[in-house]
Amino acid sequence: MTELLSSKPKPTTSPTTTAGGTASDPAWAALRRARDHLLGLQDDAGWWKGNLATNVTMDAEDLLLRQFLGIRTAEQTAESARWIRSQQRPDGSWATFHGGPGDLSTTIEAYLALRLAGDTPDAPHLAAAARFVRARGGLAASRVFTRFWLALFGHWPWSQLPAVPPELVLLPHWMPFNVYDFACWARQTIVPLSIVRALRPVRELGFGVDELCVPTAASRPPRLRSRAGVLHRLDRVASGYERIARGPVRRHALRRAAEWIVARQEADGSWGGIQPPWVYSLMALHLLGYPLDHPVLRAGLDGLERFTVREQTEDGPVRWLEACQSPVWDTALAVTALSDAGLPAGHAALERAGNWLLKEEIRVRGDWAIRRPKTPVGGWAFEFENDGYADTDDTAEVIMALRRTGVPAEAAVLRGTRWLLGMQCRDGGWGAFDADNTRAIVGDLPFCDFGEVTDPPSADVTAHIVEALAAENFAGTAPVRRGVHWLLRAQEPDGSWFGRWGANHVYGTGAVVPALVAAGVKPGHPAIRAAVDWLHAHQNPDGGWGEDMRSYRDPSWIGRGESTASQTAWALLALHAAGHGAGEPAQRGVRWLVDTQRPDGGWDEPHYTGTGFPGDFYINYGMYRLVFPISALGRILNARGGLTAEVVP
Repeated sequence: MTELLSSKPKPTTSPTTTAGGTASDPAWAALRRARDHLLGLQDDAGWWKGNLATNVTMDAEDLLLRQFLGIRTAEQTAESARWIRSQQRPDGSWATFHGGPGDLSTTIEAYLALRLAGDTPDAPHLAAAARFVRARGGLAASRVFTRFWLALFGHWPWSQLPAVPPELVLLPHWMPFNVYDFACWARQTIVPLSIVRALRPVRELGFGVDELCVPTAASRPPRLRSRAGVLHRLDRVASGYERIARGPVRRHALRRAAEWIVARQEADGSWGGIQPPWVYSLMALHLLGYPLDHPVLRAGLDGLERFTVREQTEDGPVRWLEACQSPVWDTALAVTALSDAGLPAGHAALERAGNWLLKEEIRVRGDWAIRRPKTPVGGWAFEFENDGYADTDDTAEVIMALRRTGVPAEAAVLRGTRWLLGMQCRDGGWGAFDADNTRAIVGDLPFCDFGEVTDPPSADVTAHIVEALAAENFAGTAPVRRGVHWLLRAQEPDGSWFGRWGANHVYGTGAVVPALVAAGVKPGHPAIRAAVDWLHAHQNPDGGWGEDMRSYRDPSWIGRGESTASQTAWALLALHAAGHGAGEPAQRGVRWLVDTQRPDGGWDEPHYTGTGFPGDFYINYGMYRLVFPISALGRILNARGGLTAEVVP
């Protein structure tokens, strides 16, 4: 590694401005409007942050948490209920993404929240929701997380929930099923959940939910010789142990679990900066005797307020919660976009952003060090205060962004590069938060039905890191070559790449093609040609690109969906990198961006294009619809001589 890090990075410059475009060029004018709009959104401290919309389970569970802790207010309830009602679909259900189908568990949780708000079961909107729930199997068919919430309020038997023994926290990291076999987001949820499951509390909701129940036959356990069958029997054994666990081992496990939770609280009061571990940690610690005015709980509850968005609507004020926040990610992408639009290194906005990003560098060890104890610290995380969980994706994007700001950043970039190299997995790819977090069997445990629970390498993350390392002059080194080979092996038979953290094959392909070209793969390589063909074949008649979130579960949706600004930009970035930015498909994509731009320079994008858990949890990033189109327009216009000196303010 010492030899690798002795290489000098290639000088990174902003795209040069050239003559050839005029202010009357619609694409140039669109780029200038978008650039000015983005500049106007920068905080005085140097960062950018867009709101992150998810689904109403965030808001329903917030009310249920406050009911459990006895702190729910009438004002909070009314504002959240107003928001939840506004998101209901015509068939009475609630979806997990804009335009998506109704989701059973989301609908149940929304229904509970509205009952808390005083809505009656015979109200038309709740009667429709109840019909939807019953038609899809009732409470018994919901996910484990939803049934945990029901059990907390006496509407589901604790004995009929999968076992989550707190003794898991005592297992050494080399044993199967230890907490570090789970991804960071899963382990931070499972540990507090194990405390809640062990103590089996019941609080009052003040109403019943019989109208959501349907008769169900007892399900037969899976075949014993199958993996699911073995894990089912293991759960039954663990459940039997749970019924008799009362001695010193259980008390020690609960104490260690509480210590583990407290040690991982972030400076903003959150756990991992995400909602599921946050709410379960608050409940778990309170059940163990932590009063609401304890500094840990006080910080946690105060932190939730900083994740709460309040808006005025025609029906009155609403409140909704962000599941997470993305200022580091948004800022890095904004810097790259503005640089692509022609802003030079040293521009005041880029300098402010660069200085802020340097202050966000992480210099402490996190859970990633369990698998990589010799890797030196470095890197960046997603949020304002997320020091326990640096991630490789943010680190790669920040490194590339810093090189465009003009801010001296050699030491921080070196530390981040070392950390990225140390986090490479054995197979040559990169996961987001951990290295070699690939024990797939944990995903088959009965309590793991809430989305991805491991963090294996993905094409989009690996691509961003390969691109960043190539920009730092490591294109010919063994780690980058292994990353390139991983990406080539991961290409789908149709020529696309799967997108783990964005929707979906358009995102994966939009990330991988620029990375491969940056690493030295020629645009004429069969993999690049196949990717270009796939993008051409999946362009919408209107000239844009889109891919519906249903593509994660239904292959017929791959590459299909209403055109969006961010997905169109991802496709254009790939076509530009492959040398096809001047072709007719790319120019049609540029025209689509120009024609759909708002007067203020932004784009509307109600469709979700970010992914939390493929197939289960999705995100609408408020900044994606702006930063990616700016990068795509800037690169394509620069390549064809369409930027003028006027682009730089």
